[in-house]
Amino acid sequence: MPAMQITLTRPDDWHLHLRDGAALAAVAPYTAERFARAIIMPNLNPPVTTVADAEAYRQRIMQALPDHSDFNPLMTLYLTDRTRPAEITAAAEHPHVHAVKLYPAGATTHSDAGVTDINLAMPALEKMAELDIPLLVHGEVTRAEVDMFDREHVFIDEVLTPLLERLPRLRVVFEHITTAAAVEFVRDSDHRIGATITPQHLLYNRNALFSGGLRPHMFCLPVLKRERHRAALVEAATSGNPRFFLGTDSAPHPRHAKESACGCAGIFSAHCAIELYAEVFEHAGHLDRLEGFASHHGADFYGLPRNNDTLTLVRESWQPPATLPMGDETLVPLRADETVIWRIPREARVF
Repeated sequence: MPAMQITLTRPDDWHLHLRDGAALAAVAPYTAERFARAIIMPNLNPPVTTVADAEAYRQRIMQALPDHSDFNPLMTLYLTDRTRPAEITAAAEHPHVHAVKLYPAGATTHSDAGVTDINLAMPALEKMAELDIPLLVHGEVTRAEVDMFDREHVFIDEVLTPLLERLPRLRVVFEHITTAAAVEFVRDSDHRIGATITPQHLLYNRNALFSGGLRPHMFCLPVLKRERHRAALVEAATSGNPRFFLGTDSAPHPRHAKESACGCAGIFSAHCAIELYAEVFEHAGHLDRLEGFASHHGADFYGLPRNNDTLTLVRESWQPPATLPMGDETLVPLRADETVIWRIPREARVF
């Protein structure tokens, strides 16, 4: 009997880290094989803070792609305390810059140059609201007295709600949401607020960090949460609500940087991302809603056309390898040496 299969409008990834240099060349093909477009995160070192930076980075991405790939990187700027409204205007006029990213200073990898006080960034945010440029939010406060597992909820109360009351026209993507509170916030907000959800936050709760010992390759920011939060995310992602859409937050780090005394945050999922989302939707009994979440909702929210081509997945088990090459380093991918139950058949691959 032939394997079960599904064919989707080719999906997009609305939250992706590609890094730079040798790491970029190693990881970009995995995304390009599965996704037509991706919103590229700007937290390089130094960060992508200007339109000129974004265009230069885009050219490096294009050079790193396999021959004949039609993958389209959608660029973003890194918001700082000093981002000028004139730079926002330039971004609005540039065909390849699609959003601006807010990292609270110290929230995650290469966020040291991020916003220290939302009021300092207000001139740029006001210009974004005027020109309808989406703000992409890493939604966590970073004060030491706030519990790591409460940072998202506190951010909603202290930063995001007041910001939207002040700038009601601002379009916001609440990225990689992790809590029932964030799901409720997005559902109760108007059509200008959307959210991305990662495969790891749909598949795992915080027990995965401590299963049999400390698991550094399951550490990401925002951190995995309780099971009730994971269940709320699955319900939101599979609900058909058009304001929840796919964003992997795939974030490659060399193995030694994860397995260290102070391991860095980030999970690499680009090698099997759409396959893992299919697993989530199948287990939830809503495989028919995967196409909306993966291929339609994000494009509609960003005001971009849906893709014209398709991607086929087959219900066939396989195992990602224990490590993948990353320049002179290796990285440990999500589900390394474990089973993934969906795959892209070789004859259906993009290149």
